[in-house]
This record gives sequence, C-alpha cells and structure tokens, in this order.
Amino acid sequence: MAMAPPPTEENCMPKIHPHSEASYRVLPLNDGSFGVEVTIPDSYPTTVTKFDSHEAAEAWISAHRDRVQDQTGSGGLFRRSWQRRR
Repeated sequence: MAMAPPPTEENCMPKIHPHSEASYRVLPLNDGSFGVEVTIPDSYPTTVTKFDSHEAAEAWISAHRDRVQDQTGSGGLFRRSWQRRR
C-alpha cells in the first residue's frame, strides 16, 4: 500500500471547492417549470431542473452557495487523505 507524501507547505494549502466560483442563472423551461444553469470556470455548464417556481430556483441557489461555503470553510470534503478527522 502506497503511503501519502509527508505534509509540506505546498500540499497543505487548502483546496478550493469546485463550485466556489460558480455562476448561477434561473431559466424558464418549456413545461412551465424552472431550471438553474450552473457554470463553473473551465467546465461546461449544467442545468439543475424541475423547480416549480422562480423563487424555488432562487432558494436552491442560495442553499447551494451556503453548502459550498460551509464545505470550503470547514475543510469538509476537501481534506487530503493524510488528514484524518478526529
């Protein structure tokens, strides 16, 4: 089993959540529902669909931004393998 490299200043730098720089846009869909287009730099946009209202789509955007910020601030999913939670 390969061992992880020892911690150094370079590999201890916090990783940035891939959605931290995302932009969001609410789109009306043909069936009367709404979608949220999520665009991440250097990636193709994707659309999250089937919100009943514009307000529901905006609420999802707000909740998603909060989750991203929480995960980025806590280290959440973005710890290196040698960093164990206690």
